[in-house]
Amino acid sequence: MEETYAAMNKQLTLISPPSFSSDDDSLPILPFDLIEEILCRLPVKLLLQLRCVCNSWNSLISHPKFSKKHLRMSTTCRIHRIRRNHGRSKFLLKSYTLHSVFTDDVTTDVMHLSFPSTSFYLPSIVASCNGILCIADLYQTSSIHVLLWNPSIRKFKELPLLEKAIGHVINLTSGFGFGYDSSTDNYKVVVVLGYTVLDNNLNYVNKTDMMVHTLGTNFWKSIQECPFGDVCTKQYVIFVSGTINWLTSIDKYRQSALFIVSFDLEKEFCRKVLPPDDEGVDVSNLTLGVLRDFLCIISGNDVWVMKEYGIQESWTKLFTLSNMQDPSKSYMLFKVLYTFEDDKVLLQCIGNGKWILVVYDLINGTFKLTKFECNFLEVCVESLISPCF
Repeated sequence: MEETYAAMNKQLTLISPPSFSSDDDSLPILPFDLIEEILCRLPVKLLLQLRCVCNSWNSLISHPKFSKKHLRMSTTCRIHRIRRNHGRSKFLLKSYTLHSVFTDDVTTDVMHLSFPSTSFYLPSIVASCNGILCIADLYQTSSIHVLLWNPSIRKFKELPLLEKAIGHVINLTSGFGFGYDSSTDNYKVVVVLGYTVLDNNLNYVNKTDMMVHTLGTNFWKSIQECPFGDVCTKQYVIFVSGTINWLTSIDKYRQSALFIVSFDLEKEFCRKVLPPDDEGVDVSNLTLGVLRDFLCIISGNDVWVMKEYGIQESWTKLFTLSNMQDPSKSYMLFKVLYTFEDDKVLLQCIGNGKWILVVYDLINGTFKLTKFECNFLEVCVESLISPCF
């Protein structure tokens, strides 16, 4: 693979297309490195079109090494949401440009894509990583369907069916994580199953099992039972720093303090991560997220980030949402979705029974209500990364 890429380095030049060239005026020949630097800064949609220019451009743009470089340079993000489309078995992916939240027209540059599978009863976006959406059917009772989809390049992969073969259990719940393992240059999907069983003394015991799928394989690997409490299914499972994270407690009904369970994708083991040690943090009511590649926690209207992953003392209060109480409406912060370069933050809030996106200005403490009213959405970078390993 590396030899092929090196060979392109010597051969690829930028020349004037024959139909536009002339004897007196033609485009200059550019070296490979310069062409690569130009192309890796272009949006995915344009790159897909440029693959048709010539074979050498197609080879470059389709190369995995170029896809990774383009990902590092990519600044284009979109908001994704799956919607039902005229029937139980048909769904659409509605995709908006991230900056459309600043306009009054939410249909600006909206993209509709047909859902690529008919085996899902009610698909939901449960996670994303490097431009790939992880989609699961949360309402199947006997088995778990998971699909990986990069809508930017229209490629998807359905994972092997995961049967819920746990035996006689009650309160079976599931959480989904998806992330990149840098040690193997591959991606993994983690399914966390929480359930309750009766022990030999007829006492109810909460258990958590984990199943891991590595892209390129055709099976799910069972990980030994997680020793840390039960999965909180109403919380997102977060990928950050090579780990999958979720909030849990030793009590299934969350009557005790919450803490974070961290699953290392490389070593495939769990450890406990504690929330901020601060009197202002309500450890019985937290929301987990990621902000600027840092693990973050929401407590009330306070947003904390962990500056050094796994170190409790590194928790830092990043900001407190002020002026969030409108005289006529009350909004509760649910999730931090994205941070813009000008210190504005895109938040998912709930108020008056409706989900809404809010743009909050960290500098002056003001916020703007957008026209979006939605839940189960994901902000995802555009990329050329294929889920088809």
